[in-house]
Amino acid sequence: MLLFIAAPIVSVVIQSLFTPHEAVLMTVENCGPFGCKEETTIDQDATRELREAKPLGRFVWFDIYTDRGHLAFGEVAEAWNSSDSYGAFFSKLGNLPFYRAMAFTLTYTFVCTPLLIILGLMIALAVNSLHRHLKGLVIFFSLLPMIVSPLIGSLVLFWMLDSRGILGSAIQYLADDPNLSLKASTPLTWIMLIVYGVWNSAPFAFVVFYAGLQTLPQDQIEAAQIDGATRWDRIRYVVIPHLMPLVTFVALIQLMDNFRVFEPIVGFNAEAHATSLSWFIFSDLGGETRQLSAASATSVMTILGVAILLSPVLIRTWRDFKAKK
Repeated sequence: MLLFIAAPIVSVVIQSLFTPHEAVLMTVENCGPFGCKEETTIDQDATRELREAKPLGRFVWFDIYTDRGHLAFGEVAEAWNSSDSYGAFFSKLGNLPFYRAMAFTLTYTFVCTPLLIILGLMIALAVNSLHRHLKGLVIFFSLLPMIVSPLIGSLVLFWMLDSRGILGSAIQYLADDPNLSLKASTPLTWIMLIVYGVWNSAPFAFVVFYAGLQTLPQDQIEAAQIDGATRWDRIRYVVIPHLMPLVTFVALIQLMDNFRVFEPIVGFNAEAHATSLSWFIFSDLGGETRQLSAASATSVMTILGVAILLSPVLIRTWRDFKAKK
């Protein structure tokens, strides 16, 4: 825990408070046949010595968190003062990269999580009611999305949704619009990513709920049947209360996973329409610049976001635990 969780978090927090040193400039005078002129160049030796003396960089407190690439306090205040309505304010806020990424991340998290829980529960109930000779085959096909790597799965669906793919062609035919492209529209891209997220994560919820159904007390089900309860009543008043601890567990895991959404954006090549906090970290760490400070600041805010999302579920779990004691 200390080596692989606490130490990296402390390291990331420290790095987010420092920014790379600026290059040390020096002015030299070059004289030639036509006179002298001053030129400004980088003093390589002084710059190297400065970076070796202070490898973490220049201490800037929380300036990185408030710059335009992150919370953008100055730009947000300007947008608020220059907007005459909430719609105009949020429209300007959407032009800022961090808030645009946060909007998609939260939308993806709060839409995918309940949908995959509902779908996983429905699959578990359907499989549990099948004949035992059919259960094995249905379980195998239900688990296929878990077997496929998320990046490969998103790439396969991306090709299928292309205008030349089977799904893309079918959607164009049904919409009677040969120019319709899911990849060119921001709302359709978001829907496509959310559908993929539900498809990819629902098998995990199904496995957990199906295992929970095997521990369902049959005497309660039989008593409910004798009392005349319908199938829906038995699910609502017996099955779901029995599975509530597992619902909490699945919600915890999926909230963390969905808030860190990354692979679908890369697989669908959707950076122009949807970005997430994890994609921002990847973007800052890529290329030759390697903006470690910016990536560290985004990582810290991602950790804080996950903690805030999980806090209601954790508090409820703690209360249930205390009540049982």
